[in-house]
Amino acid sequence: MNIDRRGFNKLCLSVLPFLTAGVPQFASGKAVSRRYHRVKLVDSSNNPIHTADLRVGKSYIFHYPYITTPCFLINLGKSMTEYSKLATEDGRKYEWRGGVGPNNNVVAYSAICAHMMTHPAKAVSFINYRHDAVNFKNLKKAQTQQSQVIYCCSEKSVYDAANGARVLGGPARQPLAVILLEFDSQQDAYYVVGTRGGEMFDKFFDEFGY
Repeated sequence: MNIDRRGFNKLCLSVLPFLTAGVPQFASGKAVSRRYHRVKLVDSSNNPIHTADLRVGKSYIFHYPYITTPCFLINLGKSMTEYSKLATEDGRKYEWRGGVGPNNNVVAYSAICAHMMTHPAKAVSFINYRHDAVNFKNLKKAQTQQSQVIYCCSEKSVYDAANGARVLGGPARQPLAVILLEFDSQQDAYYVVGTRGGEMFDKFFDEFGY
């Protein structure tokens, strides 16, 4: 579902189309990787998402593993096959294993900021994907510029969408959680199957009362 921007760009907001993921199988514990239900990504009309539907540089919102926890789906437009070593705020180490799809260029992350849990609402969002280069202060407080970042306007946390959502700047203490994707080449279909990294779901529910 496409929603009119209505001039919100000036306020550092973005408007995103929505996808639907489905109902999760609940997981528990402190594992870095969690398996939920394997769910096919579909659009707002319940049609399967195909590779041609995912425009390069555009982010899409879907909800997984719960109906109130938003995620970003992004076509980076370039092959991502290298692994990245990352860690949660409490020191648990894990790997990001690149993109999926015919060209390994589709990635997904939790859209709940790891700092103050800023997240997309249905119409607008203070956290969004920026495909073009943006200016920000890196972790050494030096002014820098980079493209393909997820930028949170609330407290200026910046994440590298092409590197496992690693923190590039701002107060966030860990990457965004990776949403694990699978690609079915025969159906040209995308599935979500779980998460990897530091989930914020419990804190999110406590804070916002869902």
